[in-house]
Formats: sequence, structure tokens, C-alpha cells
Amino acid sequence: MTAHQFRTRVYYEDTDLAGIVYYANYLKFIERARTEWVASLGVDQMALRAAQGIVFAVRRVEADFLRPAKFGDDLLVETSVQSLGGARIVLEQVVLREGERLFVSVVTLVCLTEDGHAARLPADLRARLAGPLH
Repeated sequence: MTAHQFRTRVYYEDTDLAGIVYYANYLKFIERARTEWVASLGVDQMALRAAQGIVFAVRRVEADFLRPAKFGDDLLVETSVQSLGGARIVLEQVVLREGERLFVSVVTLVCLTEDGHAARLPADLRARLAGPLH
């Protein structure tokens, strides 16, 4: 299965005093990539919330910081589905610079009702998430 790709650049505001990406900003990069991935599948998260009352929330993040990204770097975030459960999605997200792996994460998302209870992924949404990534 092909990974979804999202490109971003490291801006001054993303860096720390040493000029490298502040560790928490990798979470912003992968969040943006997940948002773009879902949108590329034709899923409007605001419409999903309004029509079916469900949202996605991060349940768990496992992160490995392998190499530092620096101001001005062009980065590529690859997102791929590892597994789909009834109410759970597990993704691998990798941040690369010119093919070099800088950051690797496994992100577990859960489908929730607006009041925070677990909800099953709707069948049509599950089919889109399970299908080939673009």
C-alpha cells in the first residue's frame, strides 16, 4: 500500500535555540499530514461531526526522534495505515528529509462520539480508510 505524502518546510518558528526543530513540532507536522490524508480520501471531518456526531482523537503516540531537522529543511511526511479496528486506526507516520528518516511514529486514533464515548467507524468511512492511499 502506498503511503500518503505531505510536504512541509521548517520555519524559524519551528526551531529551538540551537536552530533544530523543537521536538513537539514533529507532532504538528504529523497532525497536518493526517488532516491532509483524510481530506485526500474525500472525508470532510466537520461534515462527519455534524452528520454523524463522530470525531477522531489521538489515543497514543509512539515516537522515535532519529535525526534533527533544521531551519529551512524541506520535509516529507508519509502516512500509512498499519491496522483498522472497529473504532481504532493505527498509522505509521515518518518524517523524511531527502529520503533520510528523521522521525518515526506510530499513532493510534480512536473514533469517538462528541461526548467522548467510543464509536464504531461507519462502514463507508472504514472502506475509504482501508482503500489504497493516494
